[in-house]
Amino acid sequence: MDAVISGVGVALPPATAQDDIWDGYFAHHYTGARHGLARRIFANAGVRTRQAVVSPLLEDVANWSTERRMRRYQAEAVPLGKAAVDRALADAGVAAGDLGLFAVCSCTGYATPGLDILLARDLGMSPNVQRLFVGHMGCYAALPGLGTVSDFVVARGRPALLLCAELTSLHLQPPGARADIQQIVSHALFSDAAAAVVVTPHDQNHPGYAVRELAAITDTSTADHMTWEVTDLGFRMGLSPKVPAVLAAHVRGLVEQVLSKHGRSIADVDGWAVHPGGPKILDVVQERLDLPAAALAESRAVLAAHGNCSSPTVLLVLNELRRRPVPPQRIVMLAFGPGLTLYVTLLEGSTLAA
Repeated sequence: MDAVISGVGVALPPATAQDDIWDGYFAHHYTGARHGLARRIFANAGVRTRQAVVSPLLEDVANWSTERRMRRYQAEAVPLGKAAVDRALADAGVAAGDLGLFAVCSCTGYATPGLDILLARDLGMSPNVQRLFVGHMGCYAALPGLGTVSDFVVARGRPALLLCAELTSLHLQPPGARADIQQIVSHALFSDAAAAVVVTPHDQNHPGYAVRELAAITDTSTADHMTWEVTDLGFRMGLSPKVPAVLAAHVRGLVEQVLSKHGRSIADVDGWAVHPGGPKILDVVQERLDLPAAALAESRAVLAAHGNCSSPTVLLVLNELRRRPVPPQRIVMLAFGPGLTLYVTLLEGSTLAA
């Protein structure tokens, strides 16, 4: 039995132009020598607009306590997640009460009862639905999450749903001595979003993308290159400029390993959903895989329109690929994050995988 992605739903908070965010807030957030550097980083981030549940133009959370940020997370994440799940269920033609597993990925907020419990209640899921919450995996969490719900579908023969919801805007850090380059980069890139996918047993009457293969590699010698630390003033991002070099060392080998298991090569892939961690990340993937510029058009478009939304971002790219006039038949999804960890997933149109 194949596990098939049969529905996708996206929910986004209000958008603001990157230039307006810079002019209206961050131009005053950084002073002295940091100001010119920050301006260049914002201008070269590849981001045109970003979405945020808490816009710094309206509400400055930089000095909020972690407790206050977590309370706001719960208030904002529930309706945003509900909208994404509603849309995914409608797209798949599946009722909430029919789900056997509901998995949630989020690293930007914690509370109990969490999103999995509250949304299962509010959306009318069965009291017997199994739930899974995946936290602190960061930007690549969608792919192990997708692997888990797909394994459930294959083993149980019942539909499952994955929700990725991140509110990075709640973790704006205060200016001052700790406003290092890594913080400037994260402030220039990160955004908020929720994305959900419904995975069902294969059904010829409802085509989708079969989850054919999933693989990962973690280079623990670079574990300090990407961090997400809980502080008294929210969660603080650590993002080394060495990350693209680590990705360059591993990406081609892992992609070829996944494809070769199915008798395929890079040339057989007509859709690439690459997590747009930043422009340099996309440049490295394109170079190492010898891809034409058009292959990463959707990934670059998502970065420009939405920024880096952490775990939902690769699902936003998948959604864009599905909306092509002629959708691709074979998609490689690629995401990376703390560890440093790289995940690769192969999807095939359900007619190919049948």
